[in-house]
Amino acid sequence: MGVMTAAAAFSVHPTPIGEALVVVTDAGLATLELLDVRRDASAIARERVARTLDLVPEQDASATAAVTDQLDEYFDGTRHAFEIDLDLSRETAFLRRALEAVCTIPYGEVWSYAEVAIAAGSPRAHRAIGTACARTPISIVVPAHRVVRSDGSIGEYGGHPERKRYLLDLEAQTLEAHVLRA
Repeated sequence: MGVMTAAAAFSVHPTPIGEALVVVTDAGLATLELLDVRRDASAIARERVARTLDLVPEQDASATAAVTDQLDEYFDGTRHAFEIDLDLSRETAFLRRALEAVCTIPYGEVWSYAEVAIAAGSPRAHRAIGTACARTPISIVVPAHRVVRSDGSIGEYGGHPERKRYLLDLEAQTLEAHVLRA
């Protein structure tokens, strides 16, 4: 498969839980991935995007600013819903349905994999929902951190349960602060 001609840009943006690789295409946000590496994140990001999305993006923070600004607002506790087009064109129909269902989970709430499966129209596919959440190319904006096991435990979150705990606690604390101010 050759390199696609769709325009793509990326940036590496700091967050409280690590550097975030943000990739946008003409269609919307294609990747928001928390990186595990500190060294030369831009070079690693460019190589990873070229390999996984079959795109060769340019580093351009202004092109990703709409996403990174909303991401900063989310971490500041002032944004509860993202207003960003998503580019899930490279994903299977099931994964798109699963991630769209995950996007309906309200801020500060958690659903089980089974509840997301029902919302996605595949009530017996709770394991597949778990796989979809684990493989989502778009972290945080697609709030897979709001999906928990049926026993209420939070799960691994890509091998970083501490990141998931941070995001769940951030949302709970933000909602609690809003209630106290009201």
